[in-house]
Amino acid sequence: MSRLIKSSMVSFILILLVIVFTACGEKKESPSVSAPQTQAPQQTVELTISAAASLTDALKEIQTAYEQTNKNIKLNYNFGASGALQQQIEQGAPSDVFISAASKNMKALVDKQLIEESQQKNLLINELVVVIPTDSKAAVQQIDDLSGADIKHLAVGEPQTVPAGNYAKEALTSAKLWDPLQAKLVQGKDVRQVLTYVESGNAEAGFVYKTDALTSKKVKVAFSVDPKTYAAITYPAGIVKATKHAKEAADFYAYLHTKAAQDVFVRYGFSLPK
Repeated sequence: MSRLIKSSMVSFILILLVIVFTACGEKKESPSVSAPQTQAPQQTVELTISAAASLTDALKEIQTAYEQTNKNIKLNYNFGASGALQQQIEQGAPSDVFISAASKNMKALVDKQLIEESQQKNLLINELVVVIPTDSKAAVQQIDDLSGADIKHLAVGEPQTVPAGNYAKEALTSAKLWDPLQAKLVQGKDVRQVLTYVESGNAEAGFVYKTDALTSKKVKVAFSVDPKTYAAITYPAGIVKATKHAKEAADFYAYLHTKAAQDVFVRYGFSLPK
């Protein structure tokens, strides 16, 4: 009898072990079958946009709208004089998109094969004006008036690197005033610095773009410069060949030409190419 009981107990224990091991095996396998699939977050791509200083306000507004609808994109702006930005790109500084205030700076990069001809296009048009402080009593209504006694300091951008300065030089040369006014000239590193000179009273007048004049309540437009006396002010935009984010750069470049972006530019005083 004792032998029968022992045999039954051994059989019971073996059956119990089988049940336990089976249950453990099912527990281990079940998580891999039912575990939810998690998607890795999209990596943020940072784009460097090298842009003429005169585009500062418009592009900052565009940045807000663009980043809201493109959550994985962060726009980093590098504002400055177009000539200086051109030189930076030539020297290998990181840049994905270039927006110049003069076609010659874009052409220089195309000629050096740093930007594809097919990946650049005129984006905007601007015009040149002369501004004076809002409270100024100076009698300035035309370019010849800049040689008067009321104007002791005349602010212009550095002609070699600042397109607005080069346009101003062309207009003054056309009026035969560039050389006679040399003693009065105060040169700025970009058009926004020229605007600041006039706002602060460090210059009684200055050559800036119409769009810059509209951003300040501290200056007023004395007169618009005759467009026949300087080259057309066009703003080409292009994709830099060395970009490490070709698709994202191309997407932003395309967005700049959409109605949504162009409406912002127009609101800041720019015109669109016909």
